[in-house]
Amino acid sequence: MFVLAELKDNVRIAPELFRLKLPEAIKEQINRKLANKVLLNVGLCIALKDIVKLGDSIILPGDGASHTEVHFRYIVFRPMVGDVITGKIRSCSREGVHITLGFFDDILIPPSALQHPSRYEETEQAWVWEYPLEDGNTHDLYMDIGESIKFRVSGEVFEESSPIGPPDQEVPSGSGGTGAGAGGGPGSANTPQESNKTPYRIVAAINESGLGLLSWWVQQSQDDGDGDEEDVEGEEQEQEEQEEASEED
Repeated sequence: MFVLAELKDNVRIAPELFRLKLPEAIKEQINRKLANKVLLNVGLCIALKDIVKLGDSIILPGDGASHTEVHFRYIVFRPMVGDVITGKIRSCSREGVHITLGFFDDILIPPSALQHPSRYEETEQAWVWEYPLEDGNTHDLYMDIGESIKFRVSGEVFEESSPIGPPDQEVPSGSGGTGAGAGGGPGSANTPQESNKTPYRIVAAINESGLGLLSWWVQQSQDDGDGDEEDVEGEEQEQEEQEEASEED
């Protein structure tokens, strides 16, 4: 789930940080720059592990800061496809079940990857697994917000997001401006698709035995345990009856 990424960067140390030792100042600047950021095709940066190599520090003309080439290792969140992780349900929508790990929220279980058959309850804002019973009926198992859920990673999606420019200026009414750039036309730069891009998200699945809400399988194991206890009690009763019969003979 967590991996070490070997990275290289040119770190700028401002003059006010010269009071610190160079490695300490570099660590502070790297964490400030990368912590909780997503690197394309790398993952979500968590914290600096260590510095592998420090290059020579130079001062550029007109800049009082020092610039140092640094090779370092960074702890990155990027689970492998097939990993099984436990999280909590953040919300449900027609898109599927949204999962959070506390520090990472962009995890989605699409409807096709839920237990079959499942349906979405609009009034409850929750997905429901129609669990089949032995008598042919079904029992509704709700996926409520805040419930612990175990899922398998089935895919990952990286998207490169570019900086978004300022919105087009509105053309005052009566100015006669009817061009494509007026008032949110097709050429408008502030499209919702551009502003709502998620740089890194995980696609998950729970349509396997043992996956899903932890409470489902805890209840099932308790039921199985009760059945085992009943079998043991029945065997003990039969054994007592056999012993009584042998004593009478």
